[in-house]
Formats: sequence, C-alpha cells, structure tokens
Amino acid sequence: MRMVGGTPTRDPVRDLVVIFTEDADWHTRTLCRAIERQGLRVLVLSLNDCGFAIGETPHGLLLPGLDGQLPAAAFVRVIAKGTTEQITMRLGVLHALRELGVKVMNDARAIERCVDKSMTSFLIAQAGLPTPRTFVREDPAAMQALIDSAPGDSVLKPLFGAQGKGLRRIAAREPLPEATKVGGVYYLQEFVEGRRRDGLFQDWRVFVVGGRAVAAMMRRSERWITNIHQGAAGEPAPLDGAAAELAIAATAAVGADYAGVDLIEEAGGGFTILEVNSMPAWKGLQKTTETDVAAAMAHHLVSCLQPAAVG
Repeated sequence: MRMVGGTPTRDPVRDLVVIFTEDADWHTRTLCRAIERQGLRVLVLSLNDCGFAIGETPHGLLLPGLDGQLPAAAFVRVIAKGTTEQITMRLGVLHALRELGVKVMNDARAIERCVDKSMTSFLIAQAGLPTPRTFVREDPAAMQALIDSAPGDSVLKPLFGAQGKGLRRIAAREPLPEATKVGGVYYLQEFVEGRRRDGLFQDWRVFVVGGRAVAAMMRRSERWITNIHQGAAGEPAPLDGAAAELAIAATAAVGADYAGVDLIEEAGGGFTILEVNSMPAWKGLQKTTETDVAAAMAHHLVSCLQPAAVG
C-alpha cells in the first residue's frame, strides 16, 4: 500500500483485476486470458474467503492476496450458494468495493435485481418494456385462485434459479405444488406461445456488454424449455433489430454492465423479454456465434478504468 505522510492510503493497485468465482473453469480461464491481453494482472478469489476487517485494514475489507490493498476492478463470475447470512455478507463485500470506488462488474445492485426474478420483472415493466404478466406471492390459496381463473397456461419458476432448472408449466386449474417445494414463494408468469419453426420451440439469447449487443443466438428445442443446458441447439442470430434493442434496454433497466437476456418472439409478432441474467455463462453462445465474448467484456472493463487505471 502507498504511504502519504506515514498514513496508509486506499489507492487501488492500478493494474490488478479480481475475478470472483468458485471454480477455475473454462469461463474463468477464458476471461483471465482476455483481461491479461489488455495489459492487466488477474487474481482469482472466492467471495467465501473474503469479509470485513474494519479497523484492521485501511479500507475495512478482508481480501486475501491483496496485502491490504484494493484492486482496480472486480469481475463477478459466480457467487456460491449459501445461507441468507452468507449471501448477504458476500454481497456486502461487493457493495463495499463499489463504495470504495472499485469498478465492480456486475455490481451487487445489478446482481440482486437479476437474481430475484420478481424484481427483474418489475424493473423491466417499469421501463416500459414488454414482459409477460407476472404474479409473485407467498399465499398458496391466492395463487391457486389465479391458476383456476387463468385463460391459459402459466410458468412456475424458482424465484432464484438459472439454466432452466426447476421450471414447470402449469395448466389452467392444475394444482400448484406445496409452498415448501417452491421456497415459500410462488413466481408465476404467463406462458407465451412463441413462434415455432419446423415444429420446434425457440427463443433468443442476446448477450449485452457495455450498452451494445455483442452476440446473439436462437435456441431451438423439442421441449418448451429452450436452455442450452437443457439440451437445446443454438444458431447465430442477428445483432440488430428489435431483439437486440430490447436486450440493451433490459440490461440498462437492471443497471448491469453485461447480461444475458432471454427473449421470445411471439407467434403474432414482436418480442417479449423473459429474463435478464447478471452472471450468465457464454460457452454455448461463443461456440454458436464464434464471438469472443470474454474479449468484449475485458475491453469494456478496461474502458471503464481509463484513464485512471490504464495508461
């Protein structure tokens, strides 16, 4: 750490970026190389190992491997599952880094908004963007009444979830599962009948970085769940047009630097935004489009640091 008049300062290490993740997987290795090509060093950390050391370190945080200093930036790839207390503390570290002037991508506010699907839906709607009718409540009787009076199918989603896991299509008047099966909260979204091709279900994934669409694909499947992790096949999609414009607007609505936005093209025309993912995977997208997604994120990160951190 730098000393001024015998007092430690909180200036960041100008050429160091921390990647918060739980595994040195393909995504982490690819991102490390992309950031290093930008002339920066990378330190991989788990948020599980970080914490607060108020009154002990110059900035009040415990960041292993940094010797009391701060990084110039932090990239959040994965936050591990944990108790409410553990998740709150890890997000608290990210909040603190932002308060200390460290560029965090994506910061805790954007992550909180996207992990909570109800808040994502709320912010998208508040921004005037198209999204399905959505109802979120704890009361099983009230939610069952909605199902019983629904004109068509609904989609029951975990409030916290990704990669298409835990999705369930509920027909009108079909009994809902017990509250314990959904974490005590029912997130119900109107099922959107998307446009099909060759009898296959399809939707769009648009990857947005720094306010522009850098990669996009259409995902097709024989099942209505079209996530690549659930066996869907992808093919390149245009980076201009309504889908890209809506994805950019949705990313801005949740305050994210980068995001994977899921949209569906309705059978009658037009796009509807389904979800915004603040910690998206991009391996399938990169294979489909041959776009260097990690390079785009590294370039945006560097552009956010200039001129202070990069000469």
